[in-house]
Amino acid sequence: MNDERPLPLMKTILKIALFALVAASQCVQARSDDVLRIVNRLRAPGGACASAAPLVVAHDALNATAARLARGESLDAALKSEGYRMSEVYVITLAGEGLHAQLETLLAGRYCAQISTPTLSAIGVHEDSNQIWIVLAAPFAPKVDMTRQQITERMLTLVNQARAQTRRCGDQTFGTARSLKWNETLENAASLHATDMAANNYFSHTGRDGSTSAQRVTRSGYRYRMIGENIAAGYMSPEQTVAGWLKSPAHCANLMNGMYTEMGVALAISATSTMGVYWVQLLGIPK
Repeated sequence: MNDERPLPLMKTILKIALFALVAASQCVQARSDDVLRIVNRLRAPGGACASAAPLVVAHDALNATAARLARGESLDAALKSEGYRMSEVYVITLAGEGLHAQLETLLAGRYCAQISTPTLSAIGVHEDSNQIWIVLAAPFAPKVDMTRQQITERMLTLVNQARAQTRRCGDQTFGTARSLKWNETLENAASLHATDMAANNYFSHTGRDGSTSAQRVTRSGYRYRMIGENIAAGYMSPEQTVAGWLKSPAHCANLMNGMYTEMGVALAISATSTMGVYWVQLLGIPK
């Protein structure tokens, strides 16, 4: 006959093991929270790394990213595995015995420039033996801090400045071209296409409905003799966008075409899209 008496002892052992596991987890969390408190104390007004930025916030994906770094993964691979999208990131790695006792002094002495960076607003921490990995990141949050009027004026200025100079676009040479005027109908057509690309996460001169730029401006009520379109994605300013077009032979040729007399430009932003910011420029000759 089997003896069932060891079972209560087995249950007790399992409970003890579970308690030890929970206690260890709580200890790791407490140490991570301690690192967070130290970083925020350094970053706060009056701290050794004082900045005007808000306090950093812990993020589970960054904690997991730090753990992957500890296992030897590259930063890019770790962030991709955790699905964390960022616009800026910095990793601090510290090693040695008694780290927690001297952590604040070490961070203040070596890493104030990173800790006080306002855009680095999220943090992940992992600790293993006598080593700590700290990941500071700026979450992917695309934005263009300009009003529509400011964008209109800046884009028109940049494009006309570019057209005022002779330029080589690929294997074509272009002389100076007359200044363009702004056209709101072209801007509206550009806005519709930029919004559609941002909302549906694609990047193409062809619309999701198969439309061409010519068809889209016609729908918007623009009557033309010739039409051209430039698109760009990922740029956070008019300066970057125009510079990108000028580096692309086809886009550059469009922009420098002396026959065009009018243009409209618009952008759309979506943090859930791949590129974040989508720009469309339409150039035309009206009938």
